[in-house]
Amino acid sequence: MIEIFFILLIAGAMLIGAEIFVPGGVLGFIGGIFLFGASVTAFTIFPPAIASGITGGIIITVGLVIAIWIKFFPKTWIGKKMTVSKDLHDAKGTEENLQDLIGTSGITTSSLHPGGYAEINRQRIDVITQGGMIDCNTAIKVIEIEGNRVVVAKTEE
Repeated sequence: MIEIFFILLIAGAMLIGAEIFVPGGVLGFIGGIFLFGASVTAFTIFPPAIASGITGGIIITVGLVIAIWIKFFPKTWIGKKMTVSKDLHDAKGTEENLQDLIGTSGITTSSLHPGGYAEINRQRIDVITQGGMIDCNTAIKVIEIEGNRVVVAKTEE
């Protein structure tokens, strides 16, 4: 029976640790159930005073480890790679100066079915047609801008 206690204890700790790298809550939930099972098993193996101490130790240890992890993990090199560190309050929903492209000509760098890429003013721009298809290396002209949508039409150049 003591083997089951240690298996539940170790497996629960490992599953909660794995939850950090596999988000979704399932592994952490199962790990919590295993730790609860280890606590219940402790009450069947050990005297009540010792079992209570083990249960308290599990709760305190898990709480401390989670608190320390939250405080220090985001500052580590792997934590910086796994978390979002940029504040997007200055982000813009649309690209600037797209209105300046109306009436300019360019050439498609991919087939437009109806979306694709074109080179306009020496910039690679994501463009869309009004519904038709335009082949690669075809002359186009910007006819409309809607937010970030650059609408183009085939020209006869």
